[in-house]
Amino acid sequence: MAKENHTIKSEFILTGFTDHPEMKTLLFVVFLTIFLITMVGNLGLMILISKEHRLHTPMYTFLGNLALVDSCCACAVTPKLLSNFFSKNRMISLYECMAQFYFLCTVETADCFLLAAMAYDRYVAICKPLQYHTMMSKKLCVQMTAGAYTAGNLHSMIHVGLLFRLTFCGSNHINHFYCDILPLYRLSCVDPYVNELVLFIFSGSIQVFTIGSVLISYLYILSTIFKMKSKKGRVKAFSTCASHFLSVSLFYGSLFFMYIRPNLLEEGDKDIPAAILFTEVVPLLNPFIYSLRNKEVITVLRKILKKEKSQKTLKQMTSTIA
Repeated sequence: MAKENHTIKSEFILTGFTDHPEMKTLLFVVFLTIFLITMVGNLGLMILISKEHRLHTPMYTFLGNLALVDSCCACAVTPKLLSNFFSKNRMISLYECMAQFYFLCTVETADCFLLAAMAYDRYVAICKPLQYHTMMSKKLCVQMTAGAYTAGNLHSMIHVGLLFRLTFCGSNHINHFYCDILPLYRLSCVDPYVNELVLFIFSGSIQVFTIGSVLISYLYILSTIFKMKSKKGRVKAFSTCASHFLSVSLFYGSLFFMYIRPNLLEEGDKDIPAAILFTEVVPLLNPFIYSLRNKEVITVLRKILKKEKSQKTLKQMTSTIA
């Protein structure tokens, strides 16, 4: 028995949602629906931004990249989650586990920096409108976007690299629906203190820097809005920022709970609701938050739909005449 317990584990079993096997069909349908809507919404927003020339501005460049990382987040987690509902073993290898976490950590970190970049863009647009095209140049926009993806890759490489110092010789059951880094720490036979410290320092620094940038930007924005004499101008400015602030609140609230709270290695059952929020709900809501509250996106969408309807009507008339 002792020998068996000290066998090095190279495969794990994802046990998320297995407490209610009678609900697996319902949960499968719910998460499949969320996944399909998420992909259609985000890919549709990306296509809309890429095709419409009037949306080729810094704000929509960041928004298009946000839709991209949200799509990648859904692809990193949901397919494996769906397959596990009807899988007998729910196995995932250590290297598959590392790859899943690497991909998810990359896109979530990039998401943090993209949200900060969008806040800065709104600050310049509202507080310094005459200098907007100078301060938010195409070059700076590309640099900020590239920086977000670079930071995401470097951040995930650090944590995945440190996973190689751990060994897993106890239980191989991961109490989660995807391979997150915290459940792996809980299963480690080696003290994960170094990994936990590095996670706290880097994740904390990234979140403090990015959310600090967002908050500072919004303080200046609010100050400018309250100084506006025109009520219409204040309403328009608030409307422009409301969707971004809602997305930021949902995303950072769940991330703070997951990775910045004290005693990270305890209370594993509480990770799942927060994880569902930032891996499933936020990517689902973002395209609708930004498009339904954005008059410019709605105008462009109506224009495209009207054009397609006119072309369809013209084809029907042509075929009738023929």
